[in-house]
Amino acid sequence: MMKLPMQASAEGLDVAFVGVPLDTGTSNRPGARFGPRQIRAESAMLRRYNSSTGAAPFDSLRVADIGDVHVNLYNLPDSCRRIREYYQDIAASGCVPLTLGGDHTITYPILQALAAKHGPVGLVHVDAHTDTGDSALGEKIYHGSTFRRCVDEGLLDCGRVVQIGIRGSSYTPNPLKYCREQGFRVVPAEECWMKSLEPLMREVRAQLGDKPVYISFDIDGLDPAYAPGTGTPEIAGLTPAQALEIIRGCKGLNIVGCDLVEVAPMYDVSGNTALLGANLLFEMLCVLPGVKTM
Repeated sequence: MMKLPMQASAEGLDVAFVGVPLDTGTSNRPGARFGPRQIRAESAMLRRYNSSTGAAPFDSLRVADIGDVHVNLYNLPDSCRRIREYYQDIAASGCVPLTLGGDHTITYPILQALAAKHGPVGLVHVDAHTDTGDSALGEKIYHGSTFRRCVDEGLLDCGRVVQIGIRGSSYTPNPLKYCREQGFRVVPAEECWMKSLEPLMREVRAQLGDKPVYISFDIDGLDPAYAPGTGTPEIAGLTPAQALEIIRGCKGLNIVGCDLVEVAPMYDVSGNTALLGANLLFEMLCVLPGVKTM
């Protein structure tokens, strides 16, 4: 990732890039298992410094790529176990994981591992979908149930959860009811159209405070005009500029991990979806605690 050195584990690192090539939990178009590979390839364009914000992450933190989690593509619960155990080791080392997905199922076992160390975490969740379904075809674990399972297990500090960019048709007449009953703040895409999100992010920073926060960014939160390479695209989404405002607006939060999920490269032969994903991961690195500015 970003032409960084490879390392076998997170030991001695402040930040580790980790790939989770899993798409067994997808409900529409598969292919996110190839996301980490393509994001890494497109990340070769990224350089050391963020010239817009002045962030100098590689002058501030020890960063490396520690490769991929060895998932079991034939068994989703077993893959979740493998991911959870892998991230428990990362958390025990004191390293902050930046994850290349993979479908959104992977966030569930990652948060199991991080909440075991930090307690229930706040969440900045960018997505077209709330991912709070209860089950699909009788299965409780899939990419649309991630945050329902997290709530069930007490992994989230529900009063410090913000979901941004939600949109699309739904199976029920009030698809946001469950989220709001849990205390989540839900910001539909319509509330983001044609405006800067800097004022929103000031409110988000105040809401999340100084306790641990996790950032989960589904690439389908962006409009498919910018990010067509994903499994469940929805029209009328966020712009890349708004994505930067959201991530840069997390500067100052106590971020304990981040992920960028649902890049499915075969639906975008230009490579631009993966390029966008790589840039957003760089932006996440730039807002982590301890990053100095030039």
